[in-house]
Amino acid sequence: MSIGLALVPVLLLLALLQLMDSFKLVRLSSVLVAIAAGAAAAILLLPFHDWAMSVLNIGVRSFTRYVSPVTEESLKALFIVFLLWRRRVGFLVDAAVLGFGVGAGFAVIENIEYLGQLPHASLTLWVVRGLGTAVLHGATTAIFAMVSKTLMDRWTNGHALALLPGLGLAIVIHSAFNHVLLPPLAMTFLILLILPISIVIVFQRSEASTREWVGAGLDLDVELLELVRSEHFAYTRFGTYLQELRQRFNGLVVADMFCLLRLELELSVQAKAMLLAREAGLIIPVTADLQISLDEIRYLQASIGRTGLLALKPLQVTSDRDRWHRYLLAEAGKAARQP
Repeated sequence: MSIGLALVPVLLLLALLQLMDSFKLVRLSSVLVAIAAGAAAAILLLPFHDWAMSVLNIGVRSFTRYVSPVTEESLKALFIVFLLWRRRVGFLVDAAVLGFGVGAGFAVIENIEYLGQLPHASLTLWVVRGLGTAVLHGATTAIFAMVSKTLMDRWTNGHALALLPGLGLAIVIHSAFNHVLLPPLAMTFLILLILPISIVIVFQRSEASTREWVGAGLDLDVELLELVRSEHFAYTRFGTYLQELRQRFNGLVVADMFCLLRLELELSVQAKAMLLAREAGLIIPVTADLQISLDEIRYLQASIGRTGLLALKPLQVTSDRDRWHRYLLAEAGKAARQP
């Protein structure tokens, strides 16, 4: 019973979050990688904390209140920062699932360590550890991921600064819990009442905004793709802009720009259609030439060069969301190839 209380609740909450993801944005393999990343962070911190306590020469209470919240939240955040930097997080939904996964992995290793050190502890301790501290670890990392994703979408030129508010909030929540302002069971109840419910509310609102974005975006992308393929494209704002770029770039480079615009729109339509199908419980296989299209995009980007890609910014051909579309389709292609 002690093992179950210490390890199971946080994993059940993680499974619930993934089941709530109607678009199936996060694959099970990605969740397992997030859990492994959190577990690795906990394993690294165990000897580091022993060393830090001996060097700082402070008591356990002060260490858990002012030092461990900083080190634990910072190290858990590293994997989320990597995912955000690589454009592997498209919406708050997958930010919440992956963030909670990292925290769950961290909590499992931490509680396994406590189970080994305190094999005869009372069930009350494991209620507090399993329903309080473990859920706290998952929730704080999920909060960091959601806040950072929101700010990075808004502050396109200040990604590093966009990470600080979420990290600070996670550290403050963690430190407040470790201050034990209420009796342990009351603190556990408060954690279960506030943090998971808050995440679920944000999760549901993000699902609604995702649904709206996918539906409206698909209609717009289809119209733009038809326009790009039509004979009237040269007379549109996009066509005129590309014509103006001929004065600054070689004609072959401008032709590559046009091909890149068309490919990005085609992949965007395919990705949004796949998301809508997933929400309806259907699986749409990716096209057979997906990998060829992805390779061609990489070739075109290299051919156009960094200056040319910057010139295409007004057309939003090289936006962060486009990179996420390619990642989503590539992951779907890998899943389709698996036996």
